[in-house]
Order: sequence, then C-alpha cells, then structure tokens
Amino acid sequence: MTATSLAAPEIHARRAGFLADMWSVALRALRALSREPEVVIPSIIIPVFFFAVNLGSLENFAEMGIPGLNYKAFQLPTAIVFAVTGVSRANALVTDIQSGYFDRMLMTPIKRLAILLGLMAADFVMVLLLSIPVLVLGFIVGVRFDTGFVGILLFMLMSGLWGLAFTGFPYAIALKTGNPGAVGASFILFFPFAFLTTSTLPLEYLTSWLQTIAKWNPMTYLLESLRSLIYGGWDPAKLIPGLIAILVVATISISMALLALRGRVARG
Repeated sequence: MTATSLAAPEIHARRAGFLADMWSVALRALRALSREPEVVIPSIIIPVFFFAVNLGSLENFAEMGIPGLNYKAFQLPTAIVFAVTGVSRANALVTDIQSGYFDRMLMTPIKRLAILLGLMAADFVMVLLLSIPVLVLGFIVGVRFDTGFVGILLFMLMSGLWGLAFTGFPYAIALKTGNPGAVGASFILFFPFAFLTTSTLPLEYLTSWLQTIAKWNPMTYLLESLRSLIYGGWDPAKLIPGLIAILVVATISISMALLALRGRVARG
C-alpha cells in the first residue's frame, strides 16, 4: 500500500443547490426581523397614520364633491401601497458588506444570484405580513370587497408583488455603494411614485398637469387595479394594466440590482 493511497481524501464544500441557497438566505433575513422591530414598526404606523388623516380631512369633502364615491374604499389601496413600497433588507445587506460577511459568502459555493433573490423572498413575505394590519383596519372602518375572498387574496398578492418589484432600487444602491446613508436616501424614490398619482383623488379630479404625470406613473394603474377589486367586481381591463405596471417596475429595478450585484461580485 503506497503513501499516496493512505493520504486523506481532499474535502470540498458541497453545493447545496440554488433553491437551498436561496432558502438559507431568506430564512436568515426573516429571523433577523424579530431583533429589528425598528424596521417593521414604521412600515405599519406610517400607512395607518396617512389612512386615518386622509379620511379625517378629506372623506366628507370628497364624497360630497364626487357622487357615489366611497372614500374609505378608495383610500385603502393607497394605505396598503404606502405599507409595502420601499420595504426591504437593503440596510441589512449594507451591514453585511461593511462587516465582511458578504465577502465571506462569496468565498463559499453559494450561488451569487441566490443571495439577492433570497433577500427578496424574505421581503415578499414581510410585505405580505405588513399588508394585513392595514387590511384589517379597512375592514374595521367598513370596507368590503365586491370580489370576495379571492379578490382579497389577489389584492394582497398584487400589493406584495409591487413591494417586491420596488425592492430592486434600494438593493441596487446598497450593492453599488455599500453606504447606509445612500440606501436610506433611496426612500426619496417613493415620493414621486406615491404622491404624483391618484393617491388622494380620482384621476379626472386632478389638475391637468398632475393628470399628465399620473398617467405616466405606474402606481396609478396599480391603484386602479386594487380599487377595482374592492368595488366594481372583476374587471380585466383594470386588472391587466396594474399587472403590467408591476412587471415594468420589476424589470427596471431588478435589472439594476442584478447589474449592481455583478459589479459587487467582480470587485469582491
């Protein structure tokens, strides 16, 4: 028996597979949420606050000026979108980059794409959970869905997909800069989406310049789709533009995040 045959076999890290890698990243991100309530609590308080303030200040005025308008039902999609837009684990990713944990992950057999998609999967679960308290508040004040339970599920799914689509922007900034301040400033992107649209009044009641901007704002079509699920029944002509709006934003934002990931991996 030769010395070569007695040598210990070389040990390599075993690849777990793409889905297993993604699940590991997502599970770690979800577990961290219990230790970071400051991430979740503002995302509940802010939409509830705006929902209550808009109802208190505009409900009577809007319903007097717009015959047949149920302003509570009109405002609920706005509150949901406020809850789910811009919520991500991008700040946690910056922490991983600065601490060196991200570079250590790159030294393992983990699929690079699984790192980003795992975080996004955790975000999707988080935004679905964030939509529940706002939805419950809507039920408490009397909002009911003409499309029934299936409509409620689609309402939550579309809201979650919108939130997921928007996460690409903060992840792109996080991966490109590794700077928590830059990621925090990415919230500014939310304002034109949220306020230059039909967030407070129907499109035909906006001034001409705001109507023009709102027609180019994908959130306008998302809000219209979500509202159609509450009142008016199943209307593909309103649902399909909302789904297209989600797809357009997702294509742009996630493409930016993937390019930033490629650049970060190349530099690492």
